[in-house]
Amino acid sequence: MLPDPLSLPAIHASHIGIWIADTAGRTTRVGRGEAMAAVAATPHLLLGAALTGDRLGYPELSGLDLLELFAFIFPARFAVPTPAGLAAALAIDAPETEADIAAFLPHAAAAMLGVLDDPAWPEREGAWHGLQALARQRWPWAPLIQPRLGSPGAADRWLFARLPEWEEAPPRPQPRTVTINAEDVTARLDRLTGDGAERRAGQRDYASAVAAIFAPRERKDLPQMLVAEAGTGIGKTLGYLAPAKQWINQSAGSVCISTYTKALQRQLARETERLYPDPATHREKVVVRKGRENYLCLLNLEDALQGGFSGRAAILAQLVARWAAYTRDGDMIGGDLPGWLPALFRRNGTTALTDRRGECIYAGCPHFRKCFIERSARAASQAEIVIANHALTMVQAARPRDGGNTAATRLIFDEGHHLWDAADSMFAAALTGQETVEIRRWVMGPEGKSRGRRRGLAARLADVASYDEAGDKAIQAAIAAAAELPGEGWLGRLAEKAPWGAIERLLAAVRAMVYARSVDPKNADSGYGLETELADPDPELVAAAADASDAIEALLRPLMALGKRLDALIDDPPDWLDGQARARVDGARHSLGTRIDTLGGWLSLLGRVGGPADPDFVDWLAVERYDGREFDCGLHRHWLDPARPVAEAVYRPAQGVLVTSATLRGGGHGAGDWDDANIRTGARHIDGGVRHFAVASPFDYARQSEVLVVTDIARGDLAALAGAYSRLIEAAGGGALGLFSAIRRLRIVHARIADRLARAGLPLFAQHVDPLDTGTLVDIFRADPHASLLGTDALRDGVDVPGDSLRLVIMEGVPWPRPTILHAARRAAQGGGRYDDMVIRARIGQAFGRLIRRADDFGQFVMLSPSVPSRLLTAFPDGTPIRRLPLDEAVNHVAAANVERRRGVKPADRAARLTS
Repeated sequence: MLPDPLSLPAIHASHIGIWIADTAGRTTRVGRGEAMAAVAATPHLLLGAALTGDRLGYPELSGLDLLELFAFIFPARFAVPTPAGLAAALAIDAPETEADIAAFLPHAAAAMLGVLDDPAWPEREGAWHGLQALARQRWPWAPLIQPRLGSPGAADRWLFARLPEWEEAPPRPQPRTVTINAEDVTARLDRLTGDGAERRAGQRDYASAVAAIFAPRERKDLPQMLVAEAGTGIGKTLGYLAPAKQWINQSAGSVCISTYTKALQRQLARETERLYPDPATHREKVVVRKGRENYLCLLNLEDALQGGFSGRAAILAQLVARWAAYTRDGDMIGGDLPGWLPALFRRNGTTALTDRRGECIYAGCPHFRKCFIERSARAASQAEIVIANHALTMVQAARPRDGGNTAATRLIFDEGHHLWDAADSMFAAALTGQETVEIRRWVMGPEGKSRGRRRGLAARLADVASYDEAGDKAIQAAIAAAAELPGEGWLGRLAEKAPWGAIERLLAAVRAMVYARSVDPKNADSGYGLETELADPDPELVAAAADASDAIEALLRPLMALGKRLDALIDDPPDWLDGQARARVDGARHSLGTRIDTLGGWLSLLGRVGGPADPDFVDWLAVERYDGREFDCGLHRHWLDPARPVAEAVYRPAQGVLVTSATLRGGGHGAGDWDDANIRTGARHIDGGVRHFAVASPFDYARQSEVLVVTDIARGDLAALAGAYSRLIEAAGGGALGLFSAIRRLRIVHARIADRLARAGLPLFAQHVDPLDTGTLVDIFRADPHASLLGTDALRDGVDVPGDSLRLVIMEGVPWPRPTILHAARRAAQGGGRYDDMVIRARIGQAFGRLIRRADDFGQFVMLSPSVPSRLLTAFPDGTPIRRLPLDEAVNHVAAANVERRRGVKPADRAARLTS
């Protein structure tokens, strides 16, 4: 049923047409010019201004956006941002055709406004106060809401008065030394999987193998370590949760589960509800942790609400404030803030609401006791299971905060095939323009016309500067030295060949050498920047590096002196150092230590210029570009083997470590031995004692899947490539995931085929094209079995779309590694072509793993490459049918499978047909 509609016009635009519904509900199909004139003259109801404007060719489109209304009325609630998704969230009938959508929008708006009349509306508190602020910002919905939302009987509590305060708790004691029994683990696994559930031998064997990491450690720096490959469908999550919970119960210890993707973090949060069915207990015992840049900063929000933001950004701040009052944990990226909300505002202001610059003032903040970041950290210190990401787990191991609570002694790395990539970013050093600007801002604070709360070192440590002469002297020396670092406009000065200061002269020399020595890929389709090796540097670069080293040392010396002074204040506190001041100093020590480490890394990197190479590292120079526009340049250093510092800093201090994935051994389906896994995980750096375990997927890939290698699409023929994608998606009736290795090709293919597919009733979405975040695109794709999605690396794994919504994966070709300086060095060190094959098989295996997620799934994997080497096909599971055939035959295979799917033919019967 649909409520009576609002008497307002509405617009819907898609790839196949534009429809406007007038105030009487009559729908007319119109042209683009007529539509743009209509919305410019009168605000229209619409669903998702960014996407509608993109389809309309009017990027500045504004109006009465139903998604903004949803975010106000239902903060921290989820809805897929489509007409069908909104209808499901509101429990009303969805439109049947695209032509019905415009007329549906006034009904949906009326349904949401009707919620305001419900006395049991759970998000009522704070709504009136927030609406008054939104009305002052001329939010289009305010006049429609105000008559329905009366002033509350008592004054609404302001957001910052409503948020609860976290409480300090004593550190967790060390876990007891126990040995868990295999029978107990099996019994717990049976309880978790449920009465009457099928007992899977592979899952039981996996759980028993994992139990070994909870045995007592026999020697310091030698953890009980297991590298385990569990094929898709084994039930890997419950397989490691069962022994983990058994050990927790017996030892009173805690376990850290680390993932690479936010999607798996969300999945783990749901799965752990089986361990703690009571919601309150689950919130206490299980905590999801991310880096601080993911969380809302309350001080930044307060600045935004009090005038720091203007225009559309101010409206976003008010809607975020509504969400902040009801969020579970303040996680803005991948949490319960709708991923589509920032896109409605062209991402204007979102990053300014988080602590992305590391400028937190800790206890100096008036909201410190209510801070989402601090609350999460303290909750994690008391939790039994902490779900973190690889980067945060490594950061906390490599840079533990002094006085922190006892760290988890057992670590479980799920998505272990990504440890190499996470470590490669975590343990790298980059002396670039953007990085030096950030250090300058951190020390000096806001300059010139900068607005907002970016407090410098002197402001953070004002009490130290006032009461401690040595501390004040170090702070002032650091400020003077930081003034020599690049500031605003540095990139323009480099382009004009007018660098200012030692660091900018270094960057100018880097830029000149890169342009002189690198091959410009502007005529290629990579879309990447320029780079050259740091070998035989020219005299200008050597001289500039020496001057830059002096400038960095001039900053490092006072920062180190300040660090020592802060340590002394903590060790022997003076009378003025009360509890709040101590907390500020303690927070500053941690932040200061991170910057000192960074500056030390820069000095080491500069020492390489004109000096001997370090065999453990790969150094190079780069100019970063996007769409031909420069945005950064500088020197880079990565570990040749980034898994080595993981072994030293993360594995060795732990008591037990599990690294697990469905794709560890060069593709993960039985291909290769454990050498590849030991390289990518760092297990080879643990001397002895590392166990290995593998269990194959229970899925019958011979019956549930087929691989089609299309042999007649020439590499570089973009017209043929686009045609192949279009024909295959149409033959499948949608439900396709298209994977590309270059954004440029993705955009070209999307532009060529989106309209054609839309006319066939098959919507096509794409990363780097549609103005939506990746999580929202996947939500839309998952919800519509006729939709298809094009994407790059972020969609190759970490996307769980079981069932008919994903039945076809199309890969544009062999995912060859990009021939960077870093890759070339690792290729030479790790066996040449064998290293390439390991990387490629892993990528193919991860992409194939998106296809079959349940026992009743059937899927086809298409590679558009005329010459896929047979050795790479071992990336697919044993028994998977692999056929090399021309495009016409591949389309026929896909079409036949689609016909049988619609007829309800089972996977086994489809396989019999394919075999015949």
